Amino acid sequence: MSEMFKISLPDGSVREMPAGSTPADVAAAIGPGLAKAALAAKIDGELVDLTRPFMGDAQLALVTSRDEAEALELARHDFAHVLAEAVQALWPGTQITFGPATDDGFYYDVMAPTSRDPFGMDDLPAIEEKMREIIKADKPLRREAWTRQQLIDKWTGDGEKFKAEWAAELPEGEELTVYWSGNDWLDMCRGPHLPSTGKLDPQAFKLMRVAGAYWRGDQKNAQLTRIYGTGWLNKKQLNEHLTRLEEAAKRDHRKLGGEMDLFHLQHEAHGSVFWHPKGYVIYRELEDYMRRAIGSAGCKEVKTPQVMDARQWEQSGHWGKYRENMFVIPDEAPNTEDEGPLVSDEAQWMALKPMNCPAHILIFKQGIKSYRDLPLRIVENGCCHRNEPHGALHGLMRVRQFTQDDGHIFCREDQIVSEVRDFCELADRVYKHFGFKYAIKLALRPDNRIGSDELWDKAEAELRDAVIDAGLATEEYGWEELPGEGAFYAPKLEWHLTDAIGRTWQVGTIQSDRMLPERLDASYIGEDGERHRPVMLHRAIFGSYERFIGILIEHFAGKLPVWLAPVQAVVATIVSDADGYATEVTEKLKAAGVRVETDLRNEKINYKVREHSLKKVPHLLVVGKREAEEGTVAVRTLGAEHQKMMSLDEAIAMLKAEATAPDLRS
Repeated sequence: MSEMFKISLPDGSVREMPAGSTPADVAAAIGPGLAKAALAAKIDGELVDLTRPFMGDAQLALVTSRDEAEALELARHDFAHVLAEAVQALWPGTQITFGPATDDGFYYDVMAPTSRDPFGMDDLPAIEEKMREIIKADKPLRREAWTRQQLIDKWTGDGEKFKAEWAAELPEGEELTVYWSGNDWLDMCRGPHLPSTGKLDPQAFKLMRVAGAYWRGDQKNAQLTRIYGTGWLNKKQLNEHLTRLEEAAKRDHRKLGGEMDLFHLQHEAHGSVFWHPKGYVIYRELEDYMRRAIGSAGCKEVKTPQVMDARQWEQSGHWGKYRENMFVIPDEAPNTEDEGPLVSDEAQWMALKPMNCPAHILIFKQGIKSYRDLPLRIVENGCCHRNEPHGALHGLMRVRQFTQDDGHIFCREDQIVSEVRDFCELADRVYKHFGFKYAIKLALRPDNRIGSDELWDKAEAELRDAVIDAGLATEEYGWEELPGEGAFYAPKLEWHLTDAIGRTWQVGTIQSDRMLPERLDASYIGEDGERHRPVMLHRAIFGSYERFIGILIEHFAGKLPVWLAPVQAVVATIVSDADGYATEVTEKLKAAGVRVETDLRNEKINYKVREHSLKKVPHLLVVGKREAEEGTVAVRTLGAEHQKMMSLDEAIAMLKAEATAPDLRS
């Protein structure tokens, strides 16, 4: 009699299955509907193929399309494999590398055969059609375990030098697997996969673009073509996603930044922003707002050097762990002769600061600190530089030079919870002033970390208790704990903003740090007369001004709240007879603190309306001969269908109120 395994299901029932049975067998035993709907399985919490045999008694959960997160991950992984198979079917000799799932789809890095040019956008329709053929063929996806030598021999024999190189580095002792698509194509993969290609919806994917990518991300290696696609469970989800992309394209801060004359970027200063006068108005308004916010929270503003000695970065630990992202500078005059190296071997090194933390500790260490001096809250609108790869730069969202609203709170152990709670309440006020909903999340200890479990238990509990004290650990605030997402030295709280089209942006953060004060020998004198280490709380609300402005532009589609708008109103004339009155209106608005311009050009009013609408000016005050005689203005508000006739005094009062920052209105 064969051995029987007890398989426990989520509803509490237990089924006995013979050794060698699989999750697919359990699904079939329950019913044909479930057998058809099942996509994969979780055995004792591990996601596996439906055909993976049970090894003993087990907890089983069958994954269907209702389990959207897992189902999407599986589908996108399979779309990537089908993409690679399609490319090789169309162009034999194509070398494949790797193709993971992404947040909204998948990609695969490939190298075209020498007989043709690298793949481009024109190739995508043919690849899509071939992918649909493979999907409709309903090819079984079958897992096999191979030895490392089998993999090396296979890839070497097929001329797949990239796969062969990777296979040669795999560990001997691990189970190495391939997945067959039918009996004629395979790829090296850990899995899991869907039971067959036919489980994919052939109308639920679209190839989006191609880009260059270096093998293993190293520009010294061969350049490949990365083919990107988006993949979903059904056509409806795909169409919704494409609609979101269209809306996002309309809101692209780079496009709107040009139309509104806010900023530009160019290769002479890769990753650094050229702020135009109108864009810098937004920047300064945010800076003034943040200064008022941190002042109300008892913070003191500081300013620290841009360049510090490498020995300081060595002591802080950044030189060893972060040096590839730092801009280093020789501490000597460069050689001005034609011959010889620019910098000598004896040069000492300095670095542009990638963050402000070590400099703030140096401020803390000036003079003897007592327990009575704590908490010490310092904040810097600090300009930082990080050596991001050129290919990773993206408008204002990812830059090399940026300014953080970067603060550090030095406090005693018994002050941590109250300080974090107060910061949570401050962040809540700030984000609500900008109209954002947010989720607050606690990122917990990662596998690779320093410090004892006891210390991590304490640090995580402090942050958790602070959020609970602030009343934010609720479903309304999206409270969630994220295992493994903390920094290597400390847990952290994260604020994830949701914008107008449902995208999320991780912006604010606070984390407790007991390590950096230790490394840089920061201390205070306790009530007992002995030296103690302060706890250092790293905190930011905007994150960086550049990225936050980019988020605001996209969130509001350029139609910024009046208090942030670079030009809050334009007074435009219908006829030249009203020029004098338009100038009078403009001067009165300026006196009321409104940022206003006058448009006296000899153009039709409809032309002026269109032009200022494109520049996202919130209010257009139209004046003609009649308005001049009556002391009125016709107010056209951006996005409104009809204009309003108002007295000049009413219009000034309205604009003055809207032009006042939200924290100053009460």
